[in-house]
Amino acid sequence: MYGRYDIDELYKLGLFICIIILIYRSMSKNIVRRKYENKKYLDFKRKINNKINLIKRKRHDRNTHTYKKCPKCKTVLRLPLKKGKHTCKCPTCHNKFEVKCRRNEKIKVEVVRKK
Repeated sequence: MYGRYDIDELYKLGLFICIIILIYRSMSKNIVRRKYENKKYLDFKRKINNKINLIKRKRHDRNTHTYKKCPKCKTVLRLPLKKGKHTCKCPTCHNKFEVKCRRNEKIKVEVVRKK
């Protein structure tokens, strides 16, 4: 660890405060409040995981599908890559809207295969 900044007093204070908070939460008798805090944390974690999973799916399907949002309910829809204008129906709100796709599956696959 040569050349790194060592543990100082501010680091020790921050660590001490974190430990005190963790002990306080684990020893607390206010179960309803701790459940509420935990629920908020789990909701936040779920939102982050959903965004990460969507990014992974987009990357995996980039050659065969496109992802568009419904303009009415903002639901993300997975649509096949077909060049031109298409009318889509949202399965959630049943809103019909047009989607433009500028590329075709065959063109994209050819570009990906070039090295």
